[in-house]
Amino acid sequence: MSKKILITGGTGFIGSHLSELLVKTGYSVTVFDRYNIDNTYGWLEHSEYKSSIEFILGDIRDFDSVFKASQNHDVIFHLAALIGIPYSYISPMAYIQTNIVGTYNILEASKLLNIPQTLITSTSETYGTAQYVPIDEEHPLVGQSPYSASKIAADQMAISYFKSFEMPLKIVRPFNTYGPRQSQRAVIPTIIAQLLNGKKEISLGNLSPTRDLTYVEDTCNGFHEILLSNKLFGMSTNIGMSNEISIGDLFERINTIMCTNASIKNEKNRIRPEASEVERLYCDNTKIMKYTNWQPKFEIDAGLKKTIDWMDKNRSLLKLSDSYVV
Repeated sequence: MSKKILITGGTGFIGSHLSELLVKTGYSVTVFDRYNIDNTYGWLEHSEYKSSIEFILGDIRDFDSVFKASQNHDVIFHLAALIGIPYSYISPMAYIQTNIVGTYNILEASKLLNIPQTLITSTSETYGTAQYVPIDEEHPLVGQSPYSASKIAADQMAISYFKSFEMPLKIVRPFNTYGPRQSQRAVIPTIIAQLLNGKKEISLGNLSPTRDLTYVEDTCNGFHEILLSNKLFGMSTNIGMSNEISIGDLFERINTIMCTNASIKNEKNRIRPEASEVERLYCDNTKIMKYTNWQPKFEIDAGLKKTIDWMDKNRSLLKLSDSYVV
């Protein structure tokens, strides 16, 4: 009998890809996501694997619905979160309720139900601007935005459950993931969307920060490999390419691939507060490479080409924006 896996946030960007991967791999998959009056399933609504997935709609902030959804599962992947950094400046409490309380609900349900394995999704934003590179899992955690602070708190809550209750849990810490289905608020989709719309001046904020970019298929394979490892309980594990590229160079890469001749229009109001800007993220992936069989398949150009092709083919679905939206 295949393992029964619950994925919170499973209709979102990474979650939908992970749900499909695990179905294809042979697991029995349940997706828990936010209740909506239309009873729709996000990016899985039109998935070819939809009929193979059980859906439960609820609220990650509500313990009763989380506890009920968690019953009779062997593994929980907890991806449900508020992830938009700009909105965290406006409503920090929303991030506390979703990211911290939501993670508490998963941890408590897992403890009470004796779930054999729980994987909590973190983010490279918890590291803040790199104090040394590449960034390994021992790097200090610095909350430079309310979003990153909420994720640090969630990670520490998870570690406390491991130490206090000997819970079989792991923390998965992806660096910047990109690919099909990503929100147009993210930098790669917003550059591509503007270029597909024929814009000759692309609106962007700060061009100097660097990011370590992983194609979504590789990120999801990383989640699966961390699940399979017997060595990573009670600790964080990075998923990243061990490479970095600046936002300015990333724009030029996309511009070249798409054979456009656009320039950048720098928008000061799109730049994060100075002390909140994470200037450099560069992953040390030694741990995942040592303790799992993870091998990324997509270098940056290949991943960008697949993302551009998908966005081009799904213009009507995406309703491509004409401007930078964060």
